[in-house]
Amino acid sequence: MNLDVIREYVLKKRCVTECQPFGDDTLVYKVMDKVFMLMSIEAPVQVNLKCDPEHAIELRERYESVIPGYHMNKTHWNTVILDNTVPPKEILKMADDSYDLIVKAFPKKKKDEYNK
Repeated sequence: MNLDVIREYVLKKRCVTECQPFGDDTLVYKVMDKVFMLMSIEAPVQVNLKCDPEHAIELRERYESVIPGYHMNKTHWNTVILDNTVPPKEILKMADDSYDLIVKAFPKKKKDEYNK
């Protein structure tokens, strides 16, 4: 899957911003200042996504290129190496799930702001 496809897909989501706080080789995506996705644009090209812990294990067992989150909490984050072994629809679903997990965890005040 092409990084540009993922990038364009998540940037269409509500309240998403893109930044590079870790340097030129990593893109960070936030929903209302909370990180839900990181993309490494240097080889190996990969994406870090938040995931429900049980589902994270299932994905790691199903796909060799899904591993515990690189430089992240390995219980709640997966790294997906973009080597074309994970179907594009599955990667976009993982991005949706990551975004939804972050939004769901917003405190009431932030949820109210998000829903305006």
